[in-house]
Amino acid sequence: MSTGSVASGAGTAPKGCAHPPGCHTGELPVYASATVGARFWLLIEHSGPWASHLEDCSLPEDVHILIKRATRLGIRPQLIRRPGRRNPEETGIHVMIADSGSARPWIAEGVIAGPDDLNLDSVVAGVVPESCILVSEPVFLVCTHAKRNACCARIGLPLARSLAKTLPDTVWETSHVGGDRYAANLVCLPHGLYYGSMSQAAAIAAADAYRSGEVILDRFRGRAGIPEPLQAAEHFIRIHTGDLSVGGVAVESSRLDGAVTEAFLRGSGARFRVVVEPMTLTTPCGTACADTITTYRLVTLDRLTPVRYATSALI
Repeated sequence: MSTGSVASGAGTAPKGCAHPPGCHTGELPVYASATVGARFWLLIEHSGPWASHLEDCSLPEDVHILIKRATRLGIRPQLIRRPGRRNPEETGIHVMIADSGSARPWIAEGVIAGPDDLNLDSVVAGVVPESCILVSEPVFLVCTHAKRNACCARIGLPLARSLAKTLPDTVWETSHVGGDRYAANLVCLPHGLYYGSMSQAAAIAAADAYRSGEVILDRFRGRAGIPEPLQAAEHFIRIHTGDLSVGGVAVESSRLDGAVTEAFLRGSGARFRVVVEPMTLTTPCGTACADTITTYRLVTLDRLTPVRYATSALI
């Protein structure tokens, strides 16, 4: 199989870039750049405004407490709001909780009176809190965090509004999700699938695919919660096998030898050995969004033995 390269996130930008050709258009590689530290999610509805960082936002004290508790437990907090409108303040705090790393990822929501009504310890144990109920519909997050990066708002806002017209009640604007250089960013929950450099048409296609249990490799950044080299390995297996099902490819084991990562994966009824190594590409932006991106090159891909057991949805 021919070699290739995939992108990884490195660094963030407080402001937008000059948008030269190739920047934010999907021409640059985005693969293997999903946020590694996002297995559990806490989404909190708050109309804004949002400061550059959540701890600096003007939020009710109860919301700040929730954010601090979630961060301490390794749960990724996100502020969310409905695209194109600012709802009046309501009684209680509307929250959604998601577990992207379990064998069967789930998302639940509820309205709580205060922080003590949401058991975040149960979330990291893989249990739905009693104050929330499971929801069957996926949730789509579009980063529109202007104070973090102007590009996220410039590109993300119209995308969020367009996607919300197609999929009402499932789309939310959200605060920084990681990887400003890949704006506009789309996150599909509960599986934590990341897409970047999204056009409105690409976002609709990705959302439709996810609702059908599949991914689209074009502009697919990867699956949150796993190391970037393993996201790269999954990406190359999907290219090799053509398996686009959300849970069709999974990592069994891996080891790091210097800068080189060797991984063993299963997919399409077989086991594979994949070796990837990092490389650096210079971007056309040359500004705040990104001067370079760290990417991964495929070194080796070997088919091993058939898999004689059912594959699970996630590692």
